[in-house]
Amino acid sequence: MRLFILAFVLLFISCFQPERKCEDFKKGRFTYEAMVGTEVLTTTFVRNDSIEIDYFKGKADTSSIRWINNCEYVLKKLHPKNRVEEKAIHMKILTTKNNQYTFEYNIVGEKQKQRGTAVKVTD
Repeated sequence: MRLFILAFVLLFISCFQPERKCEDFKKGRFTYEAMVGTEVLTTTFVRNDSIEIDYFKGKADTSSIRWINNCEYVLKKLHPKNRVEEKAIHMKILTTKNNQYTFEYNIVGEKQKQRGTAVKVTD
């Protein structure tokens, strides 16, 4: 009996797929908060189909967007100021819910990944 219950639970869990309505987040104005040291810093960004403009500490920075599929894209700064900024960033939307999405990102070619949550403020 235990084996039957365990098999049923595993089957149920394996069929569960998190919500991913990535198309709803291709365009719009978003906010993202990150803890840097002991301070919470907020970035606002506006994204359309091919450009993303980030606003952070009163400065704007523009990146091109190359969509891989509906849930993954690559960001590349249009005007990098140093070699680090020349590197592209791979973004992957993992889950969506209401007006927010959880994403994973890394510098292209590097294994270390970070996660975050962005909130859609307007369309």
